Amino acid sequence: MIFDMDSGGSTKRLGEGGDQRWYIDSTYASSLKVSLRLPTRQFLEAEVKMPSGHIDQPVIEDNRDGTVSIKYDPREEGVHELYVKYNGEHVQGSPYKFHVDSIFSGYVTAYGPGLTSGVSGEPSQFTISTKGAGAGGLSMAVEGPSKAEITCHDNKDGTVAVSYLPTAPGEYKISVRFGDKHIKGSPFIAKVTGEGRKRNQISVGSCSEVTLPGKVNDNDIRSLNASIQAPSGLEEPCFLKRLPSGNIGISFTPREAGQHIVSVKKMGVHIQNSPFNITVQEQEVGDAKKVKVAGTALKEGKTQGENTFTVDTRNAGYGGLSLSIEGPSKAEIQCADSTDGVLAISYKPTEPGYYIVNLKFADHHVEGSPFTVKVSGEGSNRQREKIQRQRDPAPLTEVGTNCKLTFKMPGITSFDLAATVTSPGGVSEDAEIQEVEDGLYSVHFVPKELGVHTVSVKYREIHIPGSPFQFTVGPLRDSGSHLVKAGGAGLERGEAGRFNEFNVWTREAGAGQLAISLEGPSKAEIDFKDRRDGSCDVSYKVDEPGEYRIGLKFNEQHIPDSPFKVYISPAVGDAHLLEVAQFPDSAQVDKPTQFYIRLNGAKGSLDGRVISPSGKTDDCFIQNIDGDQYSIRFMPRENGVHNINVKFNGVHIPASPLRIKVGKDDADPAAVHAHGPGLGSVKTGAKTDLIIDTCNAGAGILAVTMDGPSRVAMDCTEVEEGYKVRYTPLAPGFYYMSVKYNGHHIVGSPFKIEASGENLAEIGAQETSSVTVETVQKVSKGAQKQGPVLPHFKSDATKVTSKGMGLKKAYLNKHNQFTVHAGDAGNNILYVGIYGPKGPCDEVQLKHKGKNNYECWYVVRDRGEYIVIVKWGDDHIPGSPYKVEV
Repeated sequence: MIFDMDSGGSTKRLGEGGDQRWYIDSTYASSLKVSLRLPTRQFLEAEVKMPSGHIDQPVIEDNRDGTVSIKYDPREEGVHELYVKYNGEHVQGSPYKFHVDSIFSGYVTAYGPGLTSGVSGEPSQFTISTKGAGAGGLSMAVEGPSKAEITCHDNKDGTVAVSYLPTAPGEYKISVRFGDKHIKGSPFIAKVTGEGRKRNQISVGSCSEVTLPGKVNDNDIRSLNASIQAPSGLEEPCFLKRLPSGNIGISFTPREAGQHIVSVKKMGVHIQNSPFNITVQEQEVGDAKKVKVAGTALKEGKTQGENTFTVDTRNAGYGGLSLSIEGPSKAEIQCADSTDGVLAISYKPTEPGYYIVNLKFADHHVEGSPFTVKVSGEGSNRQREKIQRQRDPAPLTEVGTNCKLTFKMPGITSFDLAATVTSPGGVSEDAEIQEVEDGLYSVHFVPKELGVHTVSVKYREIHIPGSPFQFTVGPLRDSGSHLVKAGGAGLERGEAGRFNEFNVWTREAGAGQLAISLEGPSKAEIDFKDRRDGSCDVSYKVDEPGEYRIGLKFNEQHIPDSPFKVYISPAVGDAHLLEVAQFPDSAQVDKPTQFYIRLNGAKGSLDGRVISPSGKTDDCFIQNIDGDQYSIRFMPRENGVHNINVKFNGVHIPASPLRIKVGKDDADPAAVHAHGPGLGSVKTGAKTDLIIDTCNAGAGILAVTMDGPSRVAMDCTEVEEGYKVRYTPLAPGFYYMSVKYNGHHIVGSPFKIEASGENLAEIGAQETSSVTVETVQKVSKGAQKQGPVLPHFKSDATKVTSKGMGLKKAYLNKHNQFTVHAGDAGNNILYVGIYGPKGPCDEVQLKHKGKNNYECWYVVRDRGEYIVIVKWGDDHIPGSPYKVEV
């Protein structure tokens, strides 16, 4: 986009895009002119939002040269927004901001893109005009999430060019003063994003180890957990291990000197001799100020080569060392421990530009951190393409209405798809799947209660990418990027020269802007199709094979698991001719499994590799059976879902990777639930916990990862209903906890957790902590037998009433009747039982008349005294049990 300013008969160009300023007064009006290169004016819309909030219409003119012009005469001072839409969608960069001032105001003014936006690690620029302002001192300050170096250059024409370098994303406050007074608009707020930035990190542990009295075996260590409390009251989980002597050993990071209390518990109860007292000496406490770093690589570096610096922690006590590097490329990091105890750390960037190096010891920055490193040299010529689309909130759903969740999955048949919906009360029901068009499917269900439902969609008994889904009936309880999901073949692999597709579900995240970027060896063509139900279909096409990165952001924040690394293979060629035959539905461990491939005239070499759930890769045995038909055989060594990559001439065949379930893989992420105080508002320095309930979810791999402003000491121990995760946050802010079961997010994951309180660690780049556990099968007490799980009813049996002669007196061989009214007693199940002198009565019938009103009649064959029992759920209703004479 080109912004022009018309002044009389002349035009002064101010620049391309960005945030600019135009000047007017009551007698002089300068007009804003915007030129766009578009195919036609027919589908173009434009409007201007004025500082007063009123909407004004600019003039759109067709230049008849493939461009159109938008002209606008400002009528108010202040920040304006120009909205430009084509075919109902915002063009890239829209809305554009511009500021209008009086031309002869005599004020010092500032303008430029750096006053409203920027990218971390890249210089942000703006200009200050002091023309006609008289004498006075000019001062500037930039405050935000990171220190920002400011440089100024006097242009000798009454203007000053200002540049500042933000090193972390977030909001920055830019103050410009003239004569000790803020200029108009100051302080300015600039939103700095991490757009196009890549990050890598490593951690090197250095913990104090202490031996505790008491013997322990390998089985017991699984059910024990330990925590250490410092003299200040700070309590953190610490790690337990069985020493060769059989004693219990703990490892922890000392944060202060003095007497510490170590608690070791089993199922919440102290073991013998617990709690233990230990003393930490002053020299053992980690001190970042005593860490020595050396090397020019913390000031400047070169692309495509190793840049090395050293870190000496020998005199700094115990503490974990964490290093993160963020910049235009994801730099490979190597760490070598030399014989003298000094670490040699090297990084290898592939793109030039500014890199930010965060170096922490014992959760505090070492002196000089974060370091700003200028990397020069040749880049890898990677191309980047990005589109942005506004996502409107999905229509609100209510109880009793038809709910729909759509997904695109080409190349399959609907016969192999199955879906279930689990309500907040725990009731699971099958859902209907309809094929909307070729490859596009929708899941339909009618909810019976408000709240978060779990929608599981499986293809051949394996969850599709993105499943299980969270689906809120009624108002959304939360919003944000952590609730966006993405999945599909196009996020796993792709083919050059054709469109590759994937799904994005934004329904649970509410309204916001979705940004899709693709970076790799060639420029991408990205297409977007809104399905108008909180989901969309994204497709992209690239010309060159190689490794690409797909970034998905919602309101400028990465969604879970973004960016995605995708390998684009060369054009399929003859590989599209190959067909898979007799592919088995399942397989068994240590038993050979085979299927067949028909080449159908294609010429070339066939290759097959199997990837197990643990990530191990093994070759398949390929044998020619008859002419164009080959058998592919492999021997699975573990239970779980295996992926089989079948390639022809080095290119995946259309059905690859094939997925097969081996053995009894009953690990179901849809059945895992998390609850507890550790998922709500937490305090820094205070140990908190949560329960991950794996009952009836089978055995699998439980992985818990926490991203936030500080690293957290975290552990995971087995409890009766699953696993307890404990952690202690050290810095205030938002943390995101991802809980995955066999590689799939459980419903609600990642969880957004807010920590408040004192800052006990220095905040720098985002820190990641994780713990992984191989779970054992758990069965809840109420579900020892297989079958449906009873819902959680909310009811009050005391509000149930009943009446009728059948509750007082009964007659032989006749219908004896009474009614039960539970309309005000909530929801539950009505139980009626009648027992006489010789056992249960012969006939009892119940009929629901609507709104929890019931009619009951029974027939008795023997004289005597009977007992009539009426229960609403587990509780007797008032008057029950009744005594009835026959």
